Amino acid sequence: MTTRHDHPGERAAHDPLRLLAVRDAPLSVDEVFAAVGDPAAGGTALFVGTVRNHDAGSDVDALGYSCHPTAEAELRRVAEKIAADFPVRALAAVHRVGDLEVGDIAVIVAVSCPHRAEAFEACRRLIDDLKREVPIWKHQTFSDGTEEWVGS
Repeated sequence: MTTRHDHPGERAAHDPLRLLAVRDAPLSVDEVFAAVGDPAAGGTALFVGTVRNHDAGSDVDALGYSCHPTAEAELRRVAEKIAADFPVRALAAVHRVGDLEVGDIAVIVAVSCPHRAEAFEACRRLIDDLKREVPIWKHQTFSDGTEEWVGS
């Protein structure tokens, strides 16, 4: 685990949680990237998750995301933990719900930190913890007529 080591000019922003949302509208990489801009950040890591046309060896015809009413609160809890464990200058995470098509953006997370290694590590943990802990579920329909719920 990385511990926070503040140096002059590297102290965490007053509130590093800049953008946290679960939305039923298309997501913007530009919006998320702009949200994590910080003059004391030397590294920004951004992850974009998109809908692919296959999963587990089957062709995906349709995909939808749904969430529990507590999803945004859980997203905040996950983000707060990342900000506590890393020297985060700014953090953003947005996840889409509703019906999506192949190629659509499903999730974007970004973290800026004083140094690149911290940004990469914090961003990786943010997406991993979001996928594991935030109650958002994926429903996939395959071309053979079968379907699957993921994350429920």
